[in-house]
Amino acid sequence: MQEKIFRRLIEYKLNEPPGSSPVVNAAPGTLIFVEHPHVYTLGQNGSEDNLLIDHIQLQTRDAKFYRTNRGGDITYHGPGQIVGYPIFDLENLKISLKEYIHRLEEAIIMTVSHFGIPASRLGGATGVWLDADKKGKARKICAIGVRASRYVTMHGFAFNVNTDLTYFNYINPCGFTDKGVTSLEKELGKKQDFEDVKLLVRNNLQKVFGLTWIKQSNDG
Repeated sequence: MQEKIFRRLIEYKLNEPPGSSPVVNAAPGTLIFVEHPHVYTLGQNGSEDNLLIDHIQLQTRDAKFYRTNRGGDITYHGPGQIVGYPIFDLENLKISLKEYIHRLEEAIIMTVSHFGIPASRLGGATGVWLDADKKGKARKICAIGVRASRYVTMHGFAFNVNTDLTYFNYINPCGFTDKGVTSLEKELGKKQDFEDVKLLVRNNLQKVFGLTWIKQSNDG
């Protein structure tokens, strides 16, 4: 679905009349929220060695494995995790890819801080981390891996809310062997209202990117 929207937005950009205003005439961007079944995805530059179980073991855990065209290494998606796929035209937003990733991180940092949890970035790595500056205690609560073509983005972020973290035991998350993963549920000691957290993320994305939502659909 996101590939279809991604290609459509690029085609629109390629075919818009010369001299037209990108702000007035640009096709709207799209934000997709997904809650995936158990799946491991590997980025273009990742190593399959970071998947620590074989395909038979994947089946016993009701999980699948896919190579993708995003950046980053291996990560896990599953129930209780908010996966966001923003398909945005960065030219329209007038920001660079680096700034785009920074703002994705900022939206999640704002969301986590709502629950009284201090979160931050980790030098040399994307995503949102807790205790990033404490050796041996850094743990990721949100992974980020994106792709961009003609300044149009796809893929995005995976934010652990009520995620079963045992599934991360079967990979080196994002290629790291010395850092952990966490979730809102683990940090707060109880399951969170998934829909409430999703609304917080949506609103914080709207703030950091200066967006106006013009249409919403809850279609599967």
